[in-house]
Amino acid sequence: MGAIRATLPAPMTDDQLSVQSVTGVDLTLKIAGPGTRSYAFVIDWHIRAVVAAAWLLIAYYVFDIALTVKSAAGFLSILPASLIYFLYHPILEVALRGSTPGKRMARVRIVSRDGGPPGTSALLIRNIFRLIDSLPAAYMLGLITCFVTANRVRVGDMAAGTLLVLDNAAAEKSLLRIEALATRSQLSLDALELVDQVLERWDSLESASRSQIARSLLRRLDPAADAGALEALADANLRDRLQAHLNTAAAHV
Repeated sequence: MGAIRATLPAPMTDDQLSVQSVTGVDLTLKIAGPGTRSYAFVIDWHIRAVVAAAWLLIAYYVFDIALTVKSAAGFLSILPASLIYFLYHPILEVALRGSTPGKRMARVRIVSRDGGPPGTSALLIRNIFRLIDSLPAAYMLGLITCFVTANRVRVGDMAAGTLLVLDNAAAEKSLLRIEALATRSQLSLDALELVDQVLERWDSLESASRSQIARSLLRRLDPAADAGALEALADANLRDRLQAHLNTAAAHV
């Protein structure tokens, strides 16, 4: 999640996690349910199975290697396929910081319990516990725990301190933009969010409405400003004035 970090323990309900950023802006992440988890897993299972099978077919038909552990060549052909299949999740989740192709297609990702990106050790622990979650077969234990646990987690998540959440890219992008703005603006956070929202929606607002809103905001941001001068400003000038407040403001709402 990039710059997002929780400064306090993240408030959590059974189906959502509230992440508090360094600026105090909250981002709510919805916890993925068993159905979404299963969808992501099925996609990843097909990917790793197809890639592993493709390697075996190449070894058998292209290099004419008998696929048997009794011969060195056969063993060395089966070994890479086995590594592809069994190390698919740990390698990709570490490399992609809590994601896999299947998770991306299902729009979910792994996060720590404070809402930040999971560490390498947490991801490896989570994957080691797949051996338990897969018992007695077809990930039955892991699926059952997702139904009965408060935060829809499997055994591996409980051991690693991780959650699987729906990937709200739009909300995260908005939060990261606010954090970036806060580093170079002296506006209070409430004023910063308000000005940013008006500018973001500027083109979708009617000209008269946005001009009225802009003048009202500018009067609050700078009470000493000449009212007559504000009324005389054109639409584009009002927008420029608001943008300037985001970058070099000294007043507070």
